[in-house]
Amino acid sequence: MFIHAVYFWLKQDLTLEQQADFLRGLRTLPAVETIYRGHIGIPAKTERDVIDSSYDYALVCEFADQTAQDAYQVHPIHLQFVQDCAQYWTRVQVFDSEELGA
Repeated sequence: MFIHAVYFWLKQDLTLEQQADFLRGLRTLPAVETIYRGHIGIPAKTERDVIDSSYDYALVCEFADQTAQDAYQVHPIHLQFVQDCAQYWTRVQVFDSEELGA
């Protein structure tokens, strides 16, 4: 299993319409067929010293393997999302991980 976790910090001065446009675009991503499971979320209301909840939205996708994730990166839906929505964020942080074998 390959996990692709993406965290977005949006520009502070976005209108409600721009925020909605970003979220609409984000919701298109789990439709990419190489994604086994996709999750879109916001920071949980947990408070511990090790938690960074400064982001606005999270996208966490599970793929069968890195090859499937690589296909996602060049998929037209993903490319369209980046083209349409990059104007809305100030920062994106990605954490990729692979499942450890037994």
